[in-house]
Amino acid sequence: MARAIASLAEVADGFGAVVLDQWGVLHDGRTPYPGAVDALRALAARGTRLAVLSNSGKRAGPNADRIAAMGFPNGLFETVMTSGEALWRDIAQGRVTAHRLFPIERAPGDARAFCEGLPVTLAPDLAGADAVLLMGLPDDADPAPVASLLDAATARGLTVHCTNPDRASPRADGATVVSPGALAHDLARRGGTVRFYGKPHPPVFEAVAAALDLPPARLLMVGDSPEHDIAGAAAAGWSSVFVRGGLHRAALGRAVDPRVLHRLFAEQRAPLPDFILDTIGARHA
Repeated sequence: MARAIASLAEVADGFGAVVLDQWGVLHDGRTPYPGAVDALRALAARGTRLAVLSNSGKRAGPNADRIAAMGFPNGLFETVMTSGEALWRDIAQGRVTAHRLFPIERAPGDARAFCEGLPVTLAPDLAGADAVLLMGLPDDADPAPVASLLDAATARGLTVHCTNPDRASPRADGATVVSPGALAHDLARRGGTVRFYGKPHPPVFEAVAAALDLPPARLLMVGDSPEHDIAGAAAAGWSSVFVRGGLHRAALGRAVDPRVLHRLFAEQRAPLPDFILDTIGARHA
């Protein structure tokens, strides 16, 4: 059974760095979770190295700016790595050879900003594309038309590059929204060609470990997704903290019920975490 802890300060000193997910851990997409900023500032003051690893379709820079704009101090996080950054680097280094991308984005302009510095163009339709860039979905989007669009892409033999493997993301007031990963996983299950970037896939964990210059055993992942954060960390040889007050808050309830926790992790085919925490701001040193 995972060990319940009241704060990250209880275990942080046993690791070389603490790596945190964004949505569901740091913030709800609009504001930091109560106490999160103070808790992390306190950890940093004690000498804990902090980093962010996010399944965001955007690059690392815009995510660092977003986090800072919410009140997390500049320089608090030594490294910010995103799934979008991982794809950008693969295109820049020639590991992805598509050059005409049809974008599916959360907000207009996201794809154009992503493509800055790359030898690619954005195609206005599938007919002019050699791949699909699946970055995000508007929070109020009906996923059905997007799913039909992805089916049409598959019919044309196009690869879908998914830079957000999350199936759902938490928002304010306990709400959740459909994320691109839900559509991409469904497409892959039905025979579509999908290339996933981000957690739980090893390259992003390896990139963060390299940036921090630490071996896997010295890294602690803090996340709210059994499928992505906890399973990915385990596969990479990292330890993990599961934040129960994020994506699965409603399902888990107010108290830690081992049966409910085991059922959730079994359903998502994820190993149990090393530690379980309500929220990172629940209590800080």
